[in-house]
Amino acid sequence: MVKDLRSAFLRVKGALMRRGRSAHDADDLLQEAWMRLACYESGQPVEKPEAFLMRAALNLAIDAHRRRQSHGEEVQLEDVVLIDAAPSAEAVLLARERVARLGVCLGRLTDRTREIFLAHRIDGLSYQEIAEQHHISATAVARHVAKALLLITTWMEGW
Repeated sequence: MVKDLRSAFLRVKGALMRRGRSAHDADDLLQEAWMRLACYESGQPVEKPEAFLMRAALNLAIDAHRRRQSHGEEVQLEDVVLIDAAPSAEAVLLARERVARLGVCLGRLTDRTREIFLAHRIDGLSYQEIAEQHHISATAVARHVAKALLLITTWMEGW
């Protein structure tokens, strides 16, 4: 009897796998079909248990397919990889220290160079727009920006 039951399980599992189910899904469907057979047998005898298992497993496979079509694929919580995109505490601390250091470096620049540099880098103004505001040439603006970049990178270099 046990050998017949094992071969029946293998045949039903094979039928499920031929219809596109993975071995794991086929095992799950077979287990559910077995539970239905056991519940059904408690009320009345089953003449052909293997046929009952086969029909129940195939019906369950069809139901599962329809559920996936209408509700989407189920994702097991164990299969989900959660990625924390937030920076680490160390990265936050280093970034704060760099910003503080940049503030010190900007404070070392002359007022005019700092204004021109920030107008270009932060406000996004062109050299010509800055030149008109400060009544200087665009070449002079370029020199102020270059000077600020050179000094800031030099001062930040050891950081």
